[in-house]
Amino acid sequence: MSFEAGSTRALLAPSNARTDLGLTLPIFVAYHLGVIFLPVRNAADLVTQYLVELAHQSRVAYLAFTIGIGAAFVAVLVLLGRREVLRWQSFVWLALEGVLYALAMRLVAGAVVGRLFLAGGIEGKFTGLVMSLGAGLYEEIAFRVVLFGLGLRCLRVLWPGKGWWRRTLLGAGWALASAVLFSAWHHLGALGEQFDLRVFVFRAVCGLIFTVIYVTRGFAPVVWTHVSYDVWVLVMAPG
Repeated sequence: MSFEAGSTRALLAPSNARTDLGLTLPIFVAYHLGVIFLPVRNAADLVTQYLVELAHQSRVAYLAFTIGIGAAFVAVLVLLGRREVLRWQSFVWLALEGVLYALAMRLVAGAVVGRLFLAGGIEGKFTGLVMSLGAGLYEEIAFRVVLFGLGLRCLRVLWPGKGWWRRTLLGAGWALASAVLFSAWHHLGALGEQFDLRVFVFRAVCGLIFTVIYVTRGFAPVVWTHVSYDVWVLVMAPG
């Protein structure tokens, strides 16, 4: 009984830096094994090009590097005594949690802007799956970990305040600002979408919800949520 209770508490506990490495490892490896076969990659992905150059443009060497990185991550977790992170129950729970959050996010964002479903303009189920994995991993690193997380730390150094209300207002304001920047980013660059106010607001709401998940549940759950939603839109949506 105590073991089961402990396991349940572990699954419900927010992820942290010691567990995020293992909990997002399947997404990292699957994305990098797939993206090498595509003519596109996620705009926030700064790793693939480096690995391609390191492999001297050899696809076989690139795949070997990717598998080697995954194996090294597993070895690090084992050496750190975090073998339990790799239990299949953890991944099943995260997948289910991600699906539930994605459904809730769709309902909330839809309630704000009305019926709207983003198709993304990606052709092919395999391409959609790989790009979903890349978006979930690298966009969450860029916008939740770096922009929101690190950015908020910097803001609190620049504008320190002991009152809880000041810290809360600063955090909420920066969460909203980072969500707006997250949405705007999808309309920039050569591959950016044509601006549409409803789409912009929809993504901003999603970005804000991603931030709430990141703050309350951690990095791994928000990555799996992002992947779940993008798979729903890019792979499972009809047409």
